[in-house]
Amino acid sequence: MDIVEEDHLKKLRLRERRYEIDQLMKVKRSEEMEALEEVFDKQTLMTIYGMMNKGVIGRIFGVVKAGKEARIYWAKGQGGEDIAAKIYLTSTAEFRKGRLKYIEGDPRFKAVKRSTRALVSIWAQKEFKNLELAHSAGVRVPKPIHVEGNVLLMEFIGDGGVPAPLLKDVILRAPVRVYKKLIAYMRSLYRGAGLVHGDMSEYNVMIWKGEPVIFDLSQAVAKEHPMAESFLKRDISILNNYFRRAYLLELNDEEVFKRIVS
Repeated sequence: MDIVEEDHLKKLRLRERRYEIDQLMKVKRSEEMEALEEVFDKQTLMTIYGMMNKGVIGRIFGVVKAGKEARIYWAKGQGGEDIAAKIYLTSTAEFRKGRLKYIEGDPRFKAVKRSTRALVSIWAQKEFKNLELAHSAGVRVPKPIHVEGNVLLMEFIGDGGVPAPLLKDVILRAPVRVYKKLIAYMRSLYRGAGLVHGDMSEYNVMIWKGEPVIFDLSQAVAKEHPMAESFLKRDISILNNYFRRAYLLELNDEEVFKRIVS
């Protein structure tokens, strides 16, 4: 193939790609989609439009939670079911600095590229895999649905676009029962899924229909991770301190640790 023919083929491929983008952009727009376009870059928008074209997402509504690293939107599947769309921001300056320690040392993620977009994509994949493992081990977490690029789709915990309240925002009628269930989940997470949450607190547990639901498993590490034990001890300490403070429970961190790992 001579240089002229190769150059011609490249131009044809570029035109085809532009045509594909134009077709995706013809997806029916709404006020919510216009709002998305003001926040996210073109590659993220292409991922979202592609999911809509494939029928993975029917429609996206407003944001229900906005953090430094991600935004969570209430969405609908093609069958009308509620979905939570977690979209990781690709321009977060502190992402690399704060998250590498949860990726490096994890045997599931080797030879990680250091660009921010690559790390964000791996982070989304990591949370999806962690949710799959946790769900399979019987831990009550949002059921994972689909992941692509920096967009993660999962079960929406709540009703009508209103998310379930956080543990910190409710007064439990049966705090001992809920606490014991959380410890049982942490044990199943460790022994069944081979994971340590790594950021367990009253901010990462929802209460839905009287039951705790653990979420935000993006930072969860394999128990083979060199820092897994220290992460687990920190999780136990934070959770125990909350229940001591809020419900005056007498708890021993070391006993809970042994119960989880033994």
